[in-house]
Amino acid sequence: MSTPRIGIIISSTRDARIGKQAADYLIEIASKREDLSFEVIDLRDYPMPFFNELGAVSLIPTKDPIGLKWQKKLTEFDGFVFVTAEYNGSIPGVLKNALDYAYEGWVRKPATYFAYGSLGGARAVEQLRLICLELHMAPLQRTAHLQGVDFFSVMEGKKQFKDFPYLEPLVEDMLEHLAWWTKALKQAREA
Repeated sequence: MSTPRIGIIISSTRDARIGKQAADYLIEIASKREDLSFEVIDLRDYPMPFFNELGAVSLIPTKDPIGLKWQKKLTEFDGFVFVTAEYNGSIPGVLKNALDYAYEGWVRKPATYFAYGSLGGARAVEQLRLICLELHMAPLQRTAHLQGVDFFSVMEGKKQFKDFPYLEPLVEDMLEHLAWWTKALKQAREA
């Protein structure tokens, strides 16, 4: 079996986002692993229009060129980490749009979450898990969250993710569970 590939999706495209910082922190920890390979995927690189297809892309293929590029990219991966902010108790709209633009690239692959926000992005993760279930993904229980005062200090530029030593063990545990599920589901898909 080839080395499983994990896509780390930056789920916010706002100018004031901290998602890029979060993904950089995550990839620094993830790159220590030898059993998985990782690639950061920035939704800024896939500026899909608001979903306006004739039906679900699982039934009717998109004709949008960026949507097609996005779908093709997702097929390269065996699992995903969603780096997500929490906007008004849910996920960023651009992420929901990106999720809706694909289907086959998500199916039977695990997903985990590195979230941040005043409540650690917990409400966004709960909503995202439900969406992932609809896309026939395997949403994992183990996640990592940056919340409260810690989140605000990063958002205000006073601190960085690496300034919080409790995060790294959470990320390592999250990735350990992701590795197990990724390998198991990859083997099953290939069989």
